[in-house]
This record gives sequence, C-alpha cells and structure tokens, in this order.
Amino acid sequence: MKRYEVYKNIRKGAMIWGLPISLFAMMMLLILGSLLIIIFSFSLWVIIGAFLLNGTFYIVLTKIARKAITLNIVKIFPKIISNKKENIQYYVDY
Repeated sequence: MKRYEVYKNIRKGAMIWGLPISLFAMMMLLILGSLLIIIFSFSLWVIIGAFLLNGTFYIVLTKIARKAITLNIVKIFPKIISNKKENIQYYVDY
C-alpha cells in the first residue's frame, strides 16, 4: 500500500515541483513559449536549445526559491490597528 507524507509546512506556502506558485507560473509561461517556438520551427538545434533553456531556467528558479529572496517593500499597514475612537472635539456655534 502506498504511503503519503503529511505536508506540515503549510505556512511556508504551496509548492509545485519545488517552486512557489508565482515561479511555477513563470516556468509554465516559458514552457508554453518554447513549445510554440518548437512547433513553428523545423530545426533540431532549436528544439535542443529550447530544452536546454527550460532546464537551466528551472535550475535557476529552484535556487532562487531556496534562497527565499524577499523584496523589501514599504510597509502599507500601520503597526497597530485599533477600533478606539480618538478624542476629536467638535466646535458648534449656537
């Protein structure tokens, strides 16, 4: 009977072929582009080049995913979110 491993690192994010979803989507776009090139070209060297390009791109993406390079983006949200009403005084002239 086949055994399945429990995926305990759900907070790290979903992974497909060792890549996060965004990098996997980039990989699929490159594969689709290379398939279009292979379909419309009739050269053996183009086919070999497409396979090599896809392989090297996959290796580079897995290395990027392992290093977990994060972009330093300016913080959008404040540190503390509160429901508390501030002391705003309204001046009314009678």
